[in-house]
Amino acid sequence: LTAFMGYKAGMTHIVRDMDKLGSKMHRKEVLEAVTILETPPMIVIGVVGYIETPAGLRSLTTVWAGHLSEEARRRWYKKWYRSKKKAFTSYAKRFAESQRSTQIGLARIKKHCTVVRVIAHTQITKVKIGQKKAHVLEIQVNGGTIAQKVDFAFNLFEKSVPVDGVFAQDEMIDICGVTKGKGFQGVVKRWGVTKLPRKTHKGLRKVACIGAWHPSRVSYAVARAGQCGYFHRTERNKKIYRIGKAYRTPAGKNNATTEFDITQKSITPMGGFVGFGTVNEDFLMIKGSVTGPRRRVVTLRKTLFTQTNRNALEKISLKFIDTSSKQGRGRYQTADEKKKTMGPMKKDKLAAKK
Repeated sequence: LTAFMGYKAGMTHIVRDMDKLGSKMHRKEVLEAVTILETPPMIVIGVVGYIETPAGLRSLTTVWAGHLSEEARRRWYKKWYRSKKKAFTSYAKRFAESQRSTQIGLARIKKHCTVVRVIAHTQITKVKIGQKKAHVLEIQVNGGTIAQKVDFAFNLFEKSVPVDGVFAQDEMIDICGVTKGKGFQGVVKRWGVTKLPRKTHKGLRKVACIGAWHPSRVSYAVARAGQCGYFHRTERNKKIYRIGKAYRTPAGKNNATTEFDITQKSITPMGGFVGFGTVNEDFLMIKGSVTGPRRRVVTLRKTLFTQTNRNALEKISLKFIDTSSKQGRGRYQTADEKKKTMGPMKKDKLAAKK
């Protein structure tokens, strides 16, 4: 598989030793900002085959799994609570009686198609962002013959695919997302044009001349007011610093511990990520910032080109991950550390008395 979906939780910072021969920072500590993306396993619910036509790719046929969860079926409705909730019920009934139509569909894909993609959805109920409708994504299957791709996709039906089954540590990926929306904005904020002098008549946050008399229309190149933000953007070559396991698993209990910082702590900072909460599922730690506000879904995909530069090939070894509170000036990395420094709180004393 070549892509995955995650939800932006927030940002923190890390300390690591830079391994860059020839640089003045070689083998010295550097502090870098990182973004945490919560990525619970995705569920594969179908496969679609595409054929090549003079006008581009065209979908030939789609084969669905026998059972689709409620969070996936919600995607087919605008208002789930008012609907009859009948999506895929007759299909599931036919699938249980006979899989003949499924086998015919798979055979058609194997015979005619050149591109095979699986249809997968996120487990959004595992991410506590107040939404119940899952996000659905087509993910291209690469490697092997068409028949092998179809068999691979069919064997994944109704199974969960973890993020470490798609991406690896230190890998470079592309991130597709929607930027923060700013609404209707003027030319100074939207395009960064220079403000006019202070005494300008009828306002100064304007473009002074929007064009000549002729041609008697406004050129597309002239800065104008309008929608700012909430645009689809793709950011290339973002490095994965860590793939963390879910907090509830033994491997993920101390998923913010490093070789140098052996404090037992999870990736969620004290008080939770602002506006998001706790990260309980698998997560990716990405260098730098990521498109969009917190809680927004982002698509992660493999890079289109082979990575050969030094930044891409560098092995990352983290020394410290900051888990102090992101609501003000956080001093303490864990609740135990705070308790040792400040002593028992009033609520702890009252609980002890009871």
